Amino acid sequence: MRQFLISVHNQLPSWAGSWFNVLALLAQVGLIVLAAWLAMRVARMLIRRLAKTYTLPYDLAMLTTRVVAFVVYGGAMLWALERLGVSGTVLWTALTGFAAVGAVAFFAAWSVLSNLFCALLIFTTRAFRPGDLIELIESGDKPGIRGRVLDINLVYTTLVEADAGTGSHTLQVPNSLFFQRVLRHWRDTSSPAER
Repeated sequence: MRQFLISVHNQLPSWAGSWFNVLALLAQVGLIVLAAWLAMRVARMLIRRLAKTYTLPYDLAMLTTRVVAFVVYGGAMLWALERLGVSGTVLWTALTGFAAVGAVAFFAAWSVLSNLFCALLIFTTRAFRPGDLIELIESGDKPGIRGRVLDINLVYTTLVEADAGTGSHTLQVPNSLFFQRVLRHWRDTSSPAER
């Protein structure tokens, strides 16, 4: 490819030589952007197909799509910057610097990341679903947090707790708590007292 470009460059008039270099560089960057766009279209199609085949939750499919998009577009941006003349050493230094800051932030935000990971586990293992009645048992036979699952998001699971004296209220339970305690679970809509 390089020899082809050199031979084309040598055949052009002198005034067009500098323009040819700019146009060749823009064409290379354009091809990189086009390749990244095509790769993301294929990745989105595959993720949709996998989500439909394995009935994965919408949130998990969207999170996977965003991670893949970050990797593909980030790689395309680094490649385009390299073609534009940014030094690989500078890129590597910036990347390792950002990775070090990211590692520090990872440890600082451990509890939030733990809840995100546990949410993914809840979605993939289908430990419980909205509408299920669950109870987190503290230890042994002591009663714990009990309620009907209203919503599951990436950080909290919202439970509706019914109390005979005060009505009902909601609890937001961190997702990591479901993997630290014993979980009692009823899938049908009737409560245990109604059985």
